[in-house]
Amino acid sequence: MSALLGLQCHLCKTMFPAEALYVCDKCLGPLEPVYDYRAIRLTREEIERRPKNLWRYRELLPIVGRPRTGFNSGFTPLVRCDRLAVHLGVSELYIKDDSVNHPTLSYKDRVVSVAATRAIELGFQVLACASTGNLANSVAAHAARLGVDCCVFIPDNLEAGKLLGSAVYQPTILAIAGNYDDVNRLCTQVGDRYGWGFVNINLRSYYAEGAKTMGFEIVEQLGWRYPKHLISPVAGGTLLPRIVRGLRELREIGLVDGDLPRIYAAQAAGCAPVVNALANENAAAGQGTSSDGAERESRAVTHLVVIVSNDAG
Repeated sequence: MSALLGLQCHLCKTMFPAEALYVCDKCLGPLEPVYDYRAIRLTREEIERRPKNLWRYRELLPIVGRPRTGFNSGFTPLVRCDRLAVHLGVSELYIKDDSVNHPTLSYKDRVVSVAATRAIELGFQVLACASTGNLANSVAAHAARLGVDCCVFIPDNLEAGKLLGSAVYQPTILAIAGNYDDVNRLCTQVGDRYGWGFVNINLRSYYAEGAKTMGFEIVEQLGWRYPKHLISPVAGGTLLPRIVRGLRELREIGLVDGDLPRIYAAQAAGCAPVVNALANENAAAGQGTSSDGAERESRAVTHLVVIVSNDAG
């Protein structure tokens, strides 16, 4: 029996049915699944007996039936890095390596597994996405496994090499004149008009929940304990807040206790719009930047988990 109750606006808390909805029609806030946590009876031992994939935590994921894809996705290695820990001056350091995820070597295989399963439950015949690479690869791969039609929309200036991982699964690839924002707007209209399931648009409420499984796995792989500090790529903005949501849910249903870790967002120096925006805002207010704070705390870091993914944009 599913614990999924429906969708709720993150901002105004209005409730919606668990359908292909992603934005509140009252305040335009994002929608997220709501669960009946009291109905979830799950033990550590039961989880540990299950196959090592993301569905070992299925009671905390937004599906109502059986999983349809992603049977080899998730449960990626948590690698202890003792020499790097010494170099950085911390007592324990672990790297969560999602660059070996199945089938497309990206954390997107987590979120697409959940979105694709929900798409089948909702009756979609076409699985689609707007993408600049990794997401298209994952959607094409999971659609091929499910045997449904797939269409990926990309900017027309995308490098050819980024399409190879998608093309091997033979989806329909549509190159759109414009940037990613233009592509995303078009996909919103296509989804509404033709009733296609876009994993990162009208299925986004379910898609985003797949990222929680990274947090679930980290806690389990650490022996059912929280790390003291966790560094996550910003990526598209989905990963970090959903990891935190997952960490809270484990405590909510009694699988772990203690304080949540300190969470840090990271971006590559060559593409760091969030970090730069925060730095500029803090500078204007006469405050230190986030990197200043990290430097001040460096001596206090004792137990650190770093997440590595090909999606660390």
